[in-house]
Amino acid sequence: MDWYKHWFGTRYYTLLYGHRDDADAAAWVEAIAARWGLPVGAEVMDMACGRGRHARHFAQLGLRVTGIDLSESSIDQARTLVPDAEFHVRDMRSVFRAGHFDAICCLFTSLGYFESLADDQLVFEAAAEALKPGGFFTVDFMNVAVVLRDLVEKEEIEREGVHFRIDRSLRDGVLIKRVTVVEGTMTHCFEERVQALDHITLEAMARKAGLEVLDVTDGPVLAPFDPDRSQRFVLWTRKPAR
Repeated sequence: MDWYKHWFGTRYYTLLYGHRDDADAAAWVEAIAARWGLPVGAEVMDMACGRGRHARHFAQLGLRVTGIDLSESSIDQARTLVPDAEFHVRDMRSVFRAGHFDAICCLFTSLGYFESLADDQLVFEAAAEALKPGGFFTVDFMNVAVVLRDLVEKEEIEREGVHFRIDRSLRDGVLIKRVTVVEGTMTHCFEERVQALDHITLEAMARKAGLEVLDVTDGPVLAPFDPDRSQRFVLWTRKPAR
């Protein structure tokens, strides 16, 4: 099932993850943009952009931002939040504007949603095709080894009078998060399913798409990635220059 089509864009998704604030997005964008070293006016794609949280800060740095996402609701919100950027409802597995972008980012664990790893490979290939020669592709993903080691199987959260019950498990290489939402007399059930892609697999996908792996770090900071301790895995790649 394409679970993300039913979950992303809902009020409950926004409520559950809304604590990821503007300062957090700004820190990520500033670190990534500094690493890219792009001039004002450079073309940037925010892949799986959501509500435009990161796109807003890229635009404030003077970059020309295009965001793509499958959620129509999220894209509508992004257009309101960042009127100076361009947003489209699109599947990130398909190539958008071949050879057009100086840099592309895919943040907040936005890979691994598909049933087949071949679909995730298509994301890397679509990014490589959309980049100009010498362009950058940066991917932010969870560090699967640490997530599995520290997995919290059950959790309950209250936000603005809405109760969330979260059950997490690993099944056949897929991290499954079942979210039960209780608001008044109403109960809704959602599910997140993310392939447990380790750093070796992600690096291999990048190379198979023809990208050069420049670095791997823990979060947007330039601290070296430690598979046993890092919370995040950030993959820095580049399309070879002709």
